[in-house]
Amino acid sequence: MTVALHFYKAIIICMKRKKNSKQLRAAMEVQQVLCMNGGDGETSYANNSLFQKKVILEVKPMLEESITELYCTTFPECLKIADLGCSSGPNTLLPLWEIVECIGRSCVRLSRKPPMFQVFLNDLPHNDFNSIFRSLGSFYEKLEKEKEKEGGKFGECLIAGMPGSFHKRLFPDHSIHFVHSSYGLHWLSQVPEGLVSESGTPLNKGNIHIAETSPPGVHRAYLNQFERDFTAFLKLRSQEIIPGGRMLLTLLGSEPKHFCKIWELISISLNDLVIEGFVQESKLDRCNIPLYMPTAEEVRDVVGREGSFNLLRLETFRLDWDAHIDDGNKDLVFDRFERAKYVVMGMRAVAEPLLISHFGDRIMDDLFHRFFMKVADDIEAGKDICINHTMSLTKV
Repeated sequence: MTVALHFYKAIIICMKRKKNSKQLRAAMEVQQVLCMNGGDGETSYANNSLFQKKVILEVKPMLEESITELYCTTFPECLKIADLGCSSGPNTLLPLWEIVECIGRSCVRLSRKPPMFQVFLNDLPHNDFNSIFRSLGSFYEKLEKEKEKEGGKFGECLIAGMPGSFHKRLFPDHSIHFVHSSYGLHWLSQVPEGLVSESGTPLNKGNIHIAETSPPGVHRAYLNQFERDFTAFLKLRSQEIIPGGRMLLTLLGSEPKHFCKIWELISISLNDLVIEGFVQESKLDRCNIPLYMPTAEEVRDVVGREGSFNLLRLETFRLDWDAHIDDGNKDLVFDRFERAKYVVMGMRAVAEPLLISHFGDRIMDDLFHRFFMKVADDIEAGKDICINHTMSLTKV
């Protein structure tokens, strides 16, 4: 009996190790390909991220509120900030600039010496960190000019890169005051498990993401993966953030009666290529994008169950997918094809590395042209909007 029990336990341990090893490989695979288009070319993220800039500007009031309350309750001599999923391009340093300006105004109002800033810019190792580092010179120059103009109300700012997955531990215990993340947390650590039947049949045939035609089990698999990832994220950050520290997190979301079609339009475009013989049907059936857009209630549930943070505010806002195409110039007018190009170039900058890893690069121009035509029809019909959630949390 004892021998049988030991044998049974050994089998269970072996199965757990095998499962953990499989999950680790899946996570590593995602880390290798989950990055935006680098450089400064036509399809680069740096040149196609005005939409993400609009999102950052939309949440600026919540960012200012959160960082001001943190500073005025802690008054650190050195404010340590982590921006998780910083990507690269003109938006990378925008939240930091807003934080530095906001703290500067608070110090003037309170007649206090401004703190130093130690800032960690985090993203996966394949992120274009070189572009970020090249942009630091102009950022520091702008900061120095503002310091001279404003009479030294800004403190020194020290910036470092921190390559790695925010689904893993990044910083020492209780070393960070403030965590910011914009458009990072909807990305999952791996493709969800449970998207293939026991017989090996793909459950989400013809789709690369959750679609209206996806069976309920597909949505459940994605939700389960998001819950695991977000729970782990909160637990890890609770170890790294000081008591009373803050987080401001923004991610793509959904609403119970609203279904985002943007990824489905890419799936439809891929299906066209399958029909015409340019893509193997089996490749499409086994492609699943590791991204989940939760509802506000799903976010609240995870924060409440994990228990390390108090959810101070959770705001939901809607944007058209072509939001900020004018970049503040309201006199410009765009037709549906110009608006569609803006949307498609933004999506290409984000999605292309993932799609190339699965389908190769030969079909990309054709794929995104087909996607462009479908987006143009969608815009003309006035369809589809982007749901966003922003949450302000404090460490318990």
